[in-house]
Amino acid sequence: MLMKTHSQSLTEQLAARFGERIRDRLLAPGARLPSVRECARQQNVSPSTVVAAYDQLLAQGLVEARKNRGFFVREARAVRTEEVGAHDAHHASLSQGVHRASLSHGAHRASVSRDAPLASSSSLHRLAPRGASPPVNATALIRGMFHKISNKPQPGMGVFPADWMESTFMPAAVRKVTGTRALNEFSLQYGEPMGDSALRSALQKKLATLSVPASPEQIITTVGATHALDIVSRTMLRPGDPVMVEEPGWAVEFARLNALGMRLLPVPRRPDGPDLEVMERYCEQHKPKLYVSVSVFHNPTSYCLTPNSAHRVVQLANRHDFHIVEDDTYSHLAPVHAPRLASLDGLQRTIYVSGFAKILAPNWRIGFLAAPPELIEQLLDTKLLATLTTPALLERALAHCIEQGQLRRHAERIRTRLDQARSRSVKLATNAGCRFAAEPAGLFGWVDTGVDTDALAQRMLDEGYLLAPGALFHAERKPSTLMRINFATTQDAVFWKKYAETVRKM
Repeated sequence: MLMKTHSQSLTEQLAARFGERIRDRLLAPGARLPSVRECARQQNVSPSTVVAAYDQLLAQGLVEARKNRGFFVREARAVRTEEVGAHDAHHASLSQGVHRASLSHGAHRASVSRDAPLASSSSLHRLAPRGASPPVNATALIRGMFHKISNKPQPGMGVFPADWMESTFMPAAVRKVTGTRALNEFSLQYGEPMGDSALRSALQKKLATLSVPASPEQIITTVGATHALDIVSRTMLRPGDPVMVEEPGWAVEFARLNALGMRLLPVPRRPDGPDLEVMERYCEQHKPKLYVSVSVFHNPTSYCLTPNSAHRVVQLANRHDFHIVEDDTYSHLAPVHAPRLASLDGLQRTIYVSGFAKILAPNWRIGFLAAPPELIEQLLDTKLLATLTTPALLERALAHCIEQGQLRRHAERIRTRLDQARSRSVKLATNAGCRFAAEPAGLFGWVDTGVDTDALAQRMLDEGYLLAPGALFHAERKPSTLMRINFATTQDAVFWKKYAETVRKM
């Protein structure tokens, strides 16, 4: 609630609130601001206050007025930081710096760590590659991780709450590998280009439990799973290359591939797997180089690939000569017997990617990829150009956690706690009027709210809650009544009460 103070008028406070959201990408370029009347009602101020606030945003170059349509957030390239005050310029330059980082080889350092009826396979409009502007406000979810919107649980977050991942074995593992001799070994020289040999050996054994055949020489460690995905893209693609992606899918992956200049070919994701008819037509018409998939506990639906669909995807890849990138970020939450493309394919056309941010320690930034032998040298070159090597000290500590069974026991505790949280969240969401568009499973729920979730997200932001609206999970933004919820952070009855009140008002 805005309250007039001696130091700041209501107009200044309202302008500052919108300005901060624009700079933090919580309001995306092209987003429409509420009408003057609607904003006045939402903020409990007079229409003249809203008009004055919008005038300030216009003067700062953050929004533009479109005749008979309202006020819209300006495209980032149109915002001139010299037009804003010193405080605003600082935030604007920070925002631009993050955007530039996402285009560089070091993008992984700033990266995370992981239906309404979908169009039928006969929908011809889905067969045209999309070169739409990237969903830049995908970064809002990342930014929300780095600086809190509020102290309330955040339904739109893609990670577990910090207290869920607290442990004593991780600090002990770090202490073990930081003895004087080990400290000299790890800290006073670069690590192995492929990654710590002990960790790669531990990962080989872990992959074997998933029936994924990979020798240590086929495994490269990375600075998180997103870095692994970036290495694959930069190695195997060139600007303009067509890439098949699942839709709905991971917003950050759409933005990353768009930033690299790729043409996105959205493949509808169904409960059993991708729409194979659409994939077949893409292969015939566009000859894609890659297909990026989350087979197990797909984000945002939590669907899992069925064996039949998995076999058909592998057959399609062999027939049309494309590679599969399997992002198994949520492997620690899934049963080992869940079908994985890398297992069926034997790492012939599949590149397997995973990491530990979701389950263990986000700030350790340890991920890895396992690939066919003939691709390893190319992938390693790309890694070396971006990071030289990866932090061997933390990699050796992680190897110790895996070898001692500590990671496995920790994951079992997390799964048990998540099952309980999911049960509670489903009840609260259902009682609040939500309908689950996908069977609840894994970390995420894909729910239908019955209202425009872009508008809902802005209203809930006023209450201190960051949502993940459905439009974020499409290769080309379009209105959606869906949103993704995190079962671990939506057990708060206060949130669901506020959600239900907001939806009723809409």
